Amino acid sequence: MLNIVHHGSEEQASPLLIVHGLYGSARNWGMIAKRLSDRGPVLAVDQRNHGLSPWYDTQTYQDMADDLAQVIEAEGIGPVDLLGHSMGGKASMVLGLCRPDLVQRLVVADIAPVGYGHSQIQYIEAMRQVDLSRVEKRSDAEAQLAALVDDRTLQSFFTQSLDVKGKKWWLNLDVLARDMDQIIGFPEVTGQFDKPTLFVSGADSDYVLAEHREKIKALFPNASFAKIKGAGHWLHAEKPREFEAVVRTWLDNKG
Repeated sequence: MLNIVHHGSEEQASPLLIVHGLYGSARNWGMIAKRLSDRGPVLAVDQRNHGLSPWYDTQTYQDMADDLAQVIEAEGIGPVDLLGHSMGGKASMVLGLCRPDLVQRLVVADIAPVGYGHSQIQYIEAMRQVDLSRVEKRSDAEAQLAALVDDRTLQSFFTQSLDVKGKKWWLNLDVLARDMDQIIGFPEVTGQFDKPTLFVSGADSDYVLAEHREKIKALFPNASFAKIKGAGHWLHAEKPREFEAVVRTWLDNKG
């Protein structure tokens, strides 16, 4: 089963399950998860082939949705409020569409239920080029990535998935590279998720466009939309307080 990080709470709000995106982990969401746990219990997971979760030979959205269903059922916490970013947002959408009994409300962060044309393979190639034998601390890897990845936020983000002592990545780079077409795509899923859904995106991101709204509304008829000024695709890392405030306000008003 997936690795789970619990953020306990004595409050009685519905459990919130947070699902990270590609190359991420539960630890990327630690601060937001901790702050939101003042409402009720929060669980953050490492998706398959990421973080401390098991490595598998596939990275399909049905697999990822099944992983989330297993967590919810094993923890006995359904239906949950479900928050997913990017790849995690797609996995969360598939779970909502296929197992609506397990999801009470859905927050999708900067992704739409569509296929995209831009690959993320360049970041795998960058991580593969890091000479781990020369890495004694996380900043050593960041310095190497600086020559390959312009964005300093991403340099730091990627190295959070680095086991410095073990000199290895907590990412199954081979499977992620092989299944990249599926990761940037979106599966054919029938049905609708008609419960409250929030699509929150970065105002500077091009992942959720006006042309996507017809598809979103077809699958998620109870969808609403929000944008965070000054944020791009990694909106929760770029504007964490603003992101938390949007999610908190929406969940509290949709209770």
